[in-house]
Amino acid sequence: MTLTVAAVLVPLTLACASSQGAEAGQPVTGVDWRVDSLTAEGTTRHAPATAHIRIGTDGLAAGNLGCNQFSARATVQGDRITIGDVRATKMACDQERMAFERAFARTLTTGTLTARTDDGKLTLTDGDGDVVHLSRGAPE
Repeated sequence: MTLTVAAVLVPLTLACASSQGAEAGQPVTGVDWRVDSLTAEGTTRHAPATAHIRIGTDGLAAGNLGCNQFSARATVQGDRITIGDVRATKMACDQERMAFERAFARTLTTGTLTARTDDGKLTLTDGDGDVVHLSRGAPE
């Protein structure tokens, strides 16, 4: 009887943990993540202070790409995140912020991202090897 209960509870526990994000105890969803930097196509760019993302438990993501606010559909399965159907405001900012924004938006939406959390940090890596580094907390 104990074995049967354990066999049922273990998959349920893993399913609950995987819907939260990269690692049990370190959720990706429901957290305000400040973007620190982005390395794309061999170039590392420091994020504008406004860049952030929050992936909700409701299947939506929202934040700021560096200049413009955005919202999107987000699917989280274990350490895999897919973001699509992005809607963003259309403000213009200086050239450096706009270059960061284009690279950040492209990295978020080019396919499935792999998420890794460690000590209040989140790393999102796309299939091309581009990496977004984030820290827990809203932008300052």
